Amino acid sequence: MRIGRLQFASNLFLSPLAGYTNLPFRLVVREVGGLDWATTDLVNARSLLERNHRALQLVRSSPAETLLAVQLFGAVAEEMRDAAAMVESMGIAAVDINMGCPVRKVVGIGGGSAMMTELRKTQALVRGMVEAVKIPVTAKMRLGWDEQNLTAPDLARALEDVGVAAIFVHGRTRAQGFSGTVNLAGIRAVVGAVKAIPVIGNGDITTPEAARRMLDATGCAGVSIGRGAFYNPWIFRDTLTHLRDGSVPAEPSHAERMRVMRRHLGLAVEVFGEELGCKLFRKPAAWYAKRLGPSKEFKKAVVHLKTRAEFEQIVARYEKWRAPFCDDRGELLPKYRPGPLVASFMRDASGDPSGSLLDAVPVPRGPVDVW
Repeated sequence: MRIGRLQFASNLFLSPLAGYTNLPFRLVVREVGGLDWATTDLVNARSLLERNHRALQLVRSSPAETLLAVQLFGAVAEEMRDAAAMVESMGIAAVDINMGCPVRKVVGIGGGSAMMTELRKTQALVRGMVEAVKIPVTAKMRLGWDEQNLTAPDLARALEDVGVAAIFVHGRTRAQGFSGTVNLAGIRAVVGAVKAIPVIGNGDITTPEAARRMLDATGCAGVSIGRGAFYNPWIFRDTLTHLRDGSVPAEPSHAERMRVMRRHLGLAVEVFGEELGCKLFRKPAAWYAKRLGPSKEFKKAVVHLKTRAEFEQIVARYEKWRAPFCDDRGELLPKYRPGPLVASFMRDASGDPSGSLLDAVPVPRGPVDVW
């Protein structure tokens, strides 16, 4: 896989999501395996230039992250240009432009999905960013504002003309938000619109099979996984295995899930301190719990987490509560195991009438919701 001058092994990418793709989570996913390129939470370009504490926290990295992109949003050309230069000066590998966020307060300032409605203005803004830095500039977009305005192919072509190194495209419109079916034909149209740069598909990648389906159906060069990684940080490692030999690795054991949760919490405390680290860990802990099977007692307790010692107490109580649902190896009895996740665009392929199909992967609430 190549983006600009950067070459790397995996064609799987970690998508940004506000409040979740922070440094501790990115490090956990990298340690599990299968991921080279990750992107930060979206960062307000003006706030970064003002060295706002929150913005600087969002772009915090470590030597383990050799391939990291900072995702910027904004609509003022000079601010986006100068913020891109600031990102480069920090030693970050790439800068990504958010043209896909559907949240009203991002769109309301002309950022996010609003950038898809004014192609020439957006092209000029991006040209200024590309000319200001030597690192790759990429763009994350949706298919368009709504079904009547599928501007992504035209925008991708326009951005390639001014030097954008790659396009990430979510297979839904701004009007869809995160509901409804991901449109693989729409992603394929973006792939066909550009001449040489890679197009990376995104949307509802919750299993290795979904990743393969998107790659095969669209011709995209890679896939970017966001919410699916919160259910399953092992998805990158398992997808690489599936793409290599067709096998589908078994889901991680309960012990492995708990090990990775502890590692995630440890990194959160290391990066943010115990009080803030534990507070920030409450939300991803609830997402890990979605694949633990019966977990009401765990979720009820972890939302009040304050210390690492308290986490161990919560886990000890939960393990006792969970025991009746398990076999003698500590794994869930079949009737208590979570059902398979099936992406919206896998509906026809699954033939599964059981109701486990997803019209959308639920969106975790993050800071972007209250901006």
